[in-house]
Amino acid sequence: MRLVVIGAGAVGGLVAANLRRTGEQVVAVARGAHGNAIACDGLRLRTRDGEETVRLPVVADVSHLEFTSEDVVLLSVKSQATESTLEQLRTVAPLTTPIICLQNGVESERRALRLFDRVYSGLVFCYAVHLEPGRVDSHASPLHAIIDVGRYPGGVDVTAVAVSEALRRARIDSVARADILPWKYSKLALNLGNAAAAICHDDDALKELRKHLSLEGRRVLAAAGIDVIAEDEFDRRVAALGPPVLVAGEPFAGGSVWQSLARKSGSIEVDYLNGEIGLLARLHGASAPANALVQQLAAQHAAADLNPRQLTASALLAELGPD
Repeated sequence: MRLVVIGAGAVGGLVAANLRRTGEQVVAVARGAHGNAIACDGLRLRTRDGEETVRLPVVADVSHLEFTSEDVVLLSVKSQATESTLEQLRTVAPLTTPIICLQNGVESERRALRLFDRVYSGLVFCYAVHLEPGRVDSHASPLHAIIDVGRYPGGVDVTAVAVSEALRRARIDSVARADILPWKYSKLALNLGNAAAAICHDDDALKELRKHLSLEGRRVLAAAGIDVIAEDEFDRRVAALGPPVLVAGEPFAGGSVWQSLARKSGSIEVDYLNGEIGLLARLHGASAPANALVQQLAAQHAAADLNPRQLTASALLAELGPD
């Protein structure tokens, strides 16, 4: 089994490096300065224990790869890049290539299933940061991450089990789950606060806003008839990773949306997080004003190329008014 990691940023870089360290066949797909840095100097992986340079094969484009029946794709680009990535992938990869979506949200799996026979969901919890070309910081220890895997929309097969086993050998806790989709929707509810944390100052009002966004999201999911995992069971799974740790004396800086703003990437995945709740609310006659507001403000934040955390959560709560 060769694991093709498309998007070697925070999550993809962390996974690729740790799989490579355990002797798995891995090739990364990474573009621009980041891909060039990995090709020239290896991927610098910083953890609580120090820094290690991991050498791994890397290409700038999937068209540079020759796919076989032994290949498994780990898709870890941001959700807004999924469609263009899959369109390119379909030109070189067989229809039967397993596609495992290590991404936030639930849209990428649906898009992949339009093009490929075998699609899997990956439920990812990690404290990985990618802000500098050629470097990924992992603020989790002793586990590097939690990544559960299951066939989309449900079930477990030999590929899910094999990938889960490979991840565990790489100190990434993993369960092959037949019921992966309810877990992914529960993770979506958790991720609804990501954009707020990226655009607002970190204070008590932000904690209140994040809770409000998650509760609103769960109400919409219920209105849509979508199953989620009980909160106590979900919280226990997240807690298995432990709290983030210092790396090189620095705390965990922020999640995926914050990192996109900090890197000035020009786009963020908010339309596939808060926007998913907005879509479901409109389809099922529900209401999601908090998620709609945060989606709009975060998208404007990215389009204007603003630095993270320019707003106050208290102002957003005031605009929303009483619940």
